[in-house]
Amino acid sequence: MAEADALPRVAVLGTGLIGGSILLRLHAAGLDVVGWDPDEATRRQARSVGVPMAQRLLDAVAGREVVFLGGPLPTLPATLVEAAAATGADCVLTDVGSTKAELAAFAGARGLTDRFVPGHPMAGTDRAGLVAAQPELFAGAAWVLCPAPEGLAAFRRLAVLITEVFAARVVPMAADRHDAVVALASHVPHLLAGALAGAVERSPLREAIRTLAAGSFRDGTRVAGTPPERTANMLAGNREPVLAALAEVTAFLDELAAALRAGDAPTLRARYAEAGRTRRALADRPCHEQVRSFATDGPPADEITWLHGVGSGGARLTGCQLTSGTVTYTVHHPGSDPR
Repeated sequence: MAEADALPRVAVLGTGLIGGSILLRLHAAGLDVVGWDPDEATRRQARSVGVPMAQRLLDAVAGREVVFLGGPLPTLPATLVEAAAATGADCVLTDVGSTKAELAAFAGARGLTDRFVPGHPMAGTDRAGLVAAQPELFAGAAWVLCPAPEGLAAFRRLAVLITEVFAARVVPMAADRHDAVVALASHVPHLLAGALAGAVERSPLREAIRTLAAGSFRDGTRVAGTPPERTANMLAGNREPVLAALAEVTAFLDELAAALRAGDAPTLRARYAEAGRTRRALADRPCHEQVRSFATDGPPADEITWLHGVGSGGARLTGCQLTSGTVTYTVHHPGSDPR
């Protein structure tokens, strides 16, 4: 995979919703890919639709150039160690877990940051398992990658694969920044959905509420249907950032409650106008394109600083090209072109 058009040999370890969707997409795109899952029934299911599955993890990663690590968050450190020990120094490793700082620190302590790039595709459903996997799940989705200075070569190789094969948008971020951002963007919404659905479950009017529940309730509680173990692992794995983000949400909710108690309609309108700006921006967010190149043997700090700024500023990499001695990124920045 020295050049952008060289397709790597890939393994996917753990083939639930996310890992399974990665496996199916790589297989559909014609790459040499093999999967592995600790569950025999899952392995049989993948084989039944023509997807190669290894019986052992060691067999899956043998001779591979890129390995995706899936599975429950608590299993990822052990899977990383096993995959790293069974692959060569030029094999790129990445994960798909929903928290990054802890695993990044684990990899750093074991000298793996030159080839392990923490990752998190921001896509999913409230279903689980290979039966829910979709090969087009990541098209247009944000896919976070957390590059380290010594791991730039690995990051670039992944950025090419993710933008070209998955049609996803790479968001480069520092691992701790990722965890702070997803706490408010993803993890607290799971808490709120669970709280709302759980309150209804305990209500003496439960059946009547279920009868009247319409779009706002269904939208607001969708992720409460996520498998409980997956949600609990995600929240526990990002505990401090989630608690900090929850405090921000609680403060805003307290403002709404205080205005309601006081009959302060102007404040209610103002707070909802403020909230509405973010909601509308999800559907109508102008952007402008930038192209930036770096010498592949240039100072890593310059490229890393720029990449981290891209992600922190809400921009996405929509393309990455590797040519002799140069890496060229295509970026979509939010907002109007300042030129």
